[in-house]
Amino acid sequence: MGEVFAAIDDDLRRWIEAQPLWFTATAPLDAGGRVNVSPRGGDSFSVLGPHRVGWVDFTGSGVETIAHLQENGRACVMFASFDREPRIVRLHGRGRVHRPGTAGFGEVVALHPPNPSTRAVITVDVDRVSDACGWGVPVMDVVTGERDLIRSNAAAAGPAGMAGYRERENTSSIDGLAGL
Repeated sequence: MGEVFAAIDDDLRRWIEAQPLWFTATAPLDAGGRVNVSPRGGDSFSVLGPHRVGWVDFTGSGVETIAHLQENGRACVMFASFDREPRIVRLHGRGRVHRPGTAGFGEVVALHPPNPSTRAVITVDVDRVSDACGWGVPVMDVVTGERDLIRSNAAAAGPAGMAGYRERENTSSIDGLAGL
């Protein structure tokens, strides 16, 4: 069994910030609803304090994380080491969605490079930090780079194109919960 920590300390913050890939998991309250796990990466995640994290949420083909958090707030963020030192860290807590123009949005967006695909900011008040062995995670030595497709497609679409896309694709989740 792994360790449970009281907070995100400086050592853990540095380890989290070094991970090129992380995952968010959310679910609706309805037992028939679908659990959502989303991979994330790039310069979008911030440790905001010993019990608070946040990330810039980019426009995607779905809006499950936002819809689930608006409904019930339950969130888990997971980091896994793919290098020679195995480790998995999970941050459990209550998440909130911050839209453009709100204080929570500005606080996190200011910490990262501008991206024309930015649609919201997610923050999570962390109430459980767990650390597990990670022995079952494969070793992958090389990250060859970040994909720039989100940024380049959003830049090509422009603000009006992105607004139209969000209106078509991000108004509700696959389970019919309210999105953007």
